Formats: sequence, C-alpha cells, structure tokens
Amino acid sequence: MRCLKLMSFFMLVATGAARADVLVDWVDLAVSSLQSTKQTPAEQARTMAILQLAMFEAINGSDGPYTSYLPGSNAGISVASASIAPGAGGDRSREVRAAAAAHEALTGLLPAQKAAFDAALEKSLAASAGGAGRDSDVAEGRRIGAAVLALRANDGWDAPNTFRPPTRPGLYIPTSLPISSSWGSVKPWAMKSGSEFRPGKPPELSSKTWARDYNEIKAIGRKTGSTRTEAQTETAKFWTVAGPGGRMPIVHQLASRGDRSLVQRARLYALVGFALSDAYVAVMDAKYAYSFWRPVTAIRNGDQDGNEATERDPAWEPLVDTPMHPEYPCSHCIGSAALAGVLESELGTGSLGAFSMTSAAAPGAIHTWEKLSDHAAEVSNARIWGGIHYRNSTEVGAAMGRSIAKAVVSRVLLPR
Repeated sequence: MRCLKLMSFFMLVATGAARADVLVDWVDLAVSSLQSTKQTPAEQARTMAILQLAMFEAINGSDGPYTSYLPGSNAGISVASASIAPGAGGDRSREVRAAAAAHEALTGLLPAQKAAFDAALEKSLAASAGGAGRDSDVAEGRRIGAAVLALRANDGWDAPNTFRPPTRPGLYIPTSLPISSSWGSVKPWAMKSGSEFRPGKPPELSSKTWARDYNEIKAIGRKTGSTRTEAQTETAKFWTVAGPGGRMPIVHQLASRGDRSLVQRARLYALVGFALSDAYVAVMDAKYAYSFWRPVTAIRNGDQDGNEATERDPAWEPLVDTPMHPEYPCSHCIGSAALAGVLESELGTGSLGAFSMTSAAAPGAIHTWEKLSDHAAEVSNARIWGGIHYRNSTEVGAAMGRSIAKAVVSRVLLPR
C-alpha cells in the first residue's frame, strides 16, 4: 500500500468518470441511495446483487455469450417468462434495457427513492433515439428487472431476528440485539447452502493459537497504549467502511481496463454481486453457529479462559467500535477475499497496475495497491489493528472468501 497525492487521485477519478457507462452510473446511484437507508451491510449486498444481475440479464439477452441465471431458479422463472429478447440493436439498445432493468429493481427495493430513480432513468435514456424501438427496450428491461425481483422475493432476507441473549433470570445484560442473526439462512446465489463453506470451530481456549491471537490483539488492537504504528492506526480506521461503498470503487477501476465488451463487464459486476452477497450468508451462518467472543469480551475476562498465557485487562477497549455480531470468522476478510477471487478469475493474480480507494472513515487518506491479494491482506490486518478480530479468524475468513469466489465463477453465468 502506498499513498498518492490528492491531485493524482482526482485525475484518476476524472478519467474514470469520462468512461462512465450504464453499469457505473446505476451502481454508483445504488451505493449512494443505500447510504440513507437502514439496511445492514448484508442487506445492502443483497440489493446490489439483485441490481447487478438485472443489468447483466438485460445486456446479455437470450442470445448473449453467457447463460442466464433465471432459467435455473427454484422460483420457476424461465427465459420465456422473463421475456428476455435477443440482443439486437447494439450496445446502445442493451444499455437502454439495462437502465430500465436497474430502475425496476431499485424502485422495487427502495420505493421511497423512486423520484431519484425516475430522474436517473430519464438521464440514461436521453442519449438514445426515441420511438418504438426504445420503448420496446424499456419495456423489456422492466420485465427483466421484475423477473429478478420475483426470483428473490422469498429468499428469506426478511426473517425476524430471533437471537436469544444468553443470561439468567434477573441478570442485566446489554440490550442491543446483534444484527443479521438469521442471515445464514438466506438463499444463496451460487453456494449450495449458507453452511457449504462453514469452517471448523475456533481455536480451543487452551491452545497456543488462542494465546498467540489473544496477546497480539491485546497489544496492538487497544485504543490507548497500543504497539500500532501511525500507519496501522490510519489503516484500521480506513477499513471501518462497510458495504458496497468499500468495494465498488475497485470494481469500477479494474473492470474498465482492457478491451472488455459491455456484456463481459456486466457479467463481472454480476459475479461480484453474487460473491459479496453469498459471503455475508456464509459468514453469518458461521458466526452464529459458533458465537465466539469478541476481543473486548475475551480480554476483560482473560482470567476465565483457563489459559495461563492470557492475562486479564479489566479496562481494555478496541481502537474501533466492535460490530454487533459474533467474532468468528471475520466478515470484512471473507468479503475482500471473495472480491479478489472473482476479479482475479478475470484479471489474473499478478500486478494489475495501481488501483486506489478513499474512505469516508479516514478523510484525506488514499490507499493504493497493485495486486488484489495485497488489498485483501490489508483489509485483514486492519481488523486486527482495530482490535476487533483475531488473526486466526482473519485467515479462516479469507479462505472462505476464496472458496466462495471459486464456486461463483464455476457455477453461474457460464459461457454458453
């Protein structure tokens, strides 16, 4: 990782903006729209996957180079019922269909923001010729968006939070419920089930691995008196960003490179959406299967783990706020590894040239990488430096993310 000067970064952004297309425009609109909602990061990933699949189906059409996701759905939606037309009319026609499909999907998911989506659709259509051809494309795109919404209507995303807090009668415990406790049962996109890649249990508290991880995060992850460097502190804060805002800028930069066609880029966006959404299903399945304690709980109770190599610190606090769900495995780590795996399947594992990102959580900071593996490793380290994940958890999460990426790229939207 290295930092660039702000002027250089703004030049990169301006260059990207000049190449903006229907995929970039609607993804960015969705990301900004989600910021004003109360959707959890897992719910946001589902929203983005629906959007990105709708645009892919509209661009790919029934005669595109890739198989449709819709025919094999358990919802019984077929190509015929979705009315996906051949891709006649060139890229502009495909873009019109994609914009209409995106509009339909986002309006169905975020109806309170319909006015903004209406305005965005008008802007998308302004550059195309009117008439019966465009009207037909718009109608086709709407049908595809509706088909994707129907496909995911009963995927379990809105199951009630039935987490039962461990306690005994009369004992006060903190009263905020953890989030996404039922998300492991949401229907995946490419995985066979939420538990397909469930890892083995966390380290035994009597183990050397536990003592190693405990003492590492106790020293480096604490809010005050830490052994962190200034750069590590900044990185820990940088990666408190969650949701698609912390992923899609990288996808935009890398997907736009080379001579990929519109349909190739649409497929890549859809695969990324699947991987990131399935990553949340898998990680929440594992988190609530094991309910492993966070560092702030473990270190304040270090005299109760039965390990002589761990010492209690009654006042220990992490650098960054602890997320409201169990510790094991690391959610950020599984997501960044899944993202890297999907993109590497298209771009390779070597140096890609500089790609960069900013973070609202670290104003003025710009992080730059040349390899996707370096980006994923930074995210994992950031969760340790922030005091919220043990090293073993980051390693297990990253391995899960890689497995999910392999499943996605080998099972769905395959070349015909």
